[in-house]
Amino acid sequence: MTQPTHLRRVACALAAARVPVLPLRDGKVPVGNCPACAHNACGGRPNMKTAGPCTCHAPCHAWAAATTDPAVITSPAWAPAWREAVAVAYHPGGAGLTVVDLDNEAAIAWARTSLPATRTVPTTRGQHWIYQGAMPSANAVRAGVDIKSLSQYARWLGHGTGRMTVLPPAVRALVVKEDATPARRGVASSSPARARWDRTVATGCRHTERYVRTGLERGLALIKSHTESGAGSQAFGVARFLAAQHTACPGPCGLDAIGEEIVAAAVLVDVPEPYARRAVANGFQTAVERAA
Repeated sequence: MTQPTHLRRVACALAAARVPVLPLRDGKVPVGNCPACAHNACGGRPNMKTAGPCTCHAPCHAWAAATTDPAVITSPAWAPAWREAVAVAYHPGGAGLTVVDLDNEAAIAWARTSLPATRTVPTTRGQHWIYQGAMPSANAVRAGVDIKSLSQYARWLGHGTGRMTVLPPAVRALVVKEDATPARRGVASSSPARARWDRTVATGCRHTERYVRTGLERGLALIKSHTESGAGSQAFGVARFLAAQHTACPGPCGLDAIGEEIVAAAVLVDVPEPYARRAVANGFQTAVERAA
């Protein structure tokens, strides 16, 4: 059995399990772009940062080329890539998965104390922790830790061991990045004046105004107390907790106004507004998913 034939069989077996695959050449990188897209001819790899499959006939645009179609995997257009391939990669987000790539022993030790146990796959230098659920990808979310999901590929290294766990909030929170050095002269905000939450925007909320405002004020105080670091992660946690209190309400509950207050608190301690908004949106989404 030749190496290309073996890799194609592995790829087809994964594709049959609805895991999108692509070939990797030496160096654990995708094969070069097809002639129509080589040397930036296609305008900068348009499929690399947005959802959607690659439309090129040959493997192209890295993770966007991943497919579950056996006719594509075994097609003549892909044959040169398989002759060059040394490994199979897959698109975690396309399979509804997230890979926490732990690159060294220190990162593994951190994960064991900070993240829920899940299926693990040994890698050359560390481990892949695989969770059920997709999310944005991000590199270097902390030392030795990358998140591979919606816009990245991961090398296929086997099925691993352990039971796969649903993607936890602790992993989602890792993509909420903050500036390493806070800008003490102030942060520009597109929304300097934000409305406060009150009963007028929560006509379908089952809680009293005092209950909601007390929880919100405690959360805002927690965010504001993180003046050096961690305010973005706190914004995620506060948004998740507060949204979870309203999942049984008939609505509306004014979560948009609550979110604006959380964003404002994070911006006050120098979290860039785009990061603060992403943290709040992820927190709200996580609360809804857990209640479903």
